[in-house]
Amino acid sequence: MQTVSYSRRNNARGLSLPMVLIFLVVISLLVTVGIRRSTVNEALSRNQMDYEVVRQAAEAALRDGERDLFIPAGALRTGALCARGEEREGGLALAPPYFDTTCPRGQCAFPRQYYAASDFDADPVVNPQPWWPTTNNKGGLWNNDFANKPSDAAGAGNHCTFDGAVPLGTFTGAPRLLTVARQPEYLIEYLNISPDSRLFRITARAFGTNENLEVVLQSYVSFD
Repeated sequence: MQTVSYSRRNNARGLSLPMVLIFLVVISLLVTVGIRRSTVNEALSRNQMDYEVVRQAAEAALRDGERDLFIPAGALRTGALCARGEEREGGLALAPPYFDTTCPRGQCAFPRQYYAASDFDADPVVNPQPWWPTTNNKGGLWNNDFANKPSDAAGAGNHCTFDGAVPLGTFTGAPRLLTVARQPEYLIEYLNISPDSRLFRITARAFGTNENLEVVLQSYVSFD
């Protein structure tokens, strides 16, 4: 009896090893799936946070451009690097010659026929509008030269004379954003669609915590 009992115990002990190994494999698979899901959820949360950052930065630049339209001539706002000049009359933006195709100090103007012939689907683009980025972070009359940006060149000569987009706060004194890879910027277009009204389109471009994430927003302001 003792010999038989000993043999059964050995058989039971031999079956336990495969069971333990299977159990470990199952646990490993569950842990791997759990870690993967956590990693994906973290990446989604981070992407959503980055999107919120860049969207709010674009909103800030858009509102900054709208405030810019109402800056009186010669007024230097608190914290601003530059003042608007004769292109302002009673705080309202005027038409050309202060608005031009080169977007001097962020102010653009093109003839109506130029806009009518624009074709973004063509390759290359026909009559690209000043805010149109033909490639990532490039193209359009944006301020892609970091060294010559007004907000980065204070004290380095006449930094208030430039062509292209206006970095946040240059004329309004709005504080710079600390959580973005690049400061947002805006362009103001004079749309000459009627002799009886002045219509302006403001286009803002912003970047997130890295320059690969970009948002462009637009608004319209009309002076009748």
